[in-house]
Amino acid sequence: MRRCLMIGFALVGLCCASTFAQARPPTVTNSPGYEARLKESRSALSNSPTTTLANPPVVKPKRSKKKHPN
Repeated sequence: MRRCLMIGFALVGLCCASTFAQARPPTVTNSPGYEARLKESRSALSNSPTTTLANPPVVKPKRSKKKHPN
């Protein structure tokens, strides 16, 4: 009984402690300069004409196995 109670308190303490941690690496935060460059490059990509292949690749027929008579 005492062991279960201690495990329960430990789990509750661990869950409460994990809610306080709000640290983020610097790569997660937004950078205004990066966001502007990203938006500019995306708009440039959407305005560029798409290229189409003049001759689509030719698909070779699959070889079938020859059946040998027994």
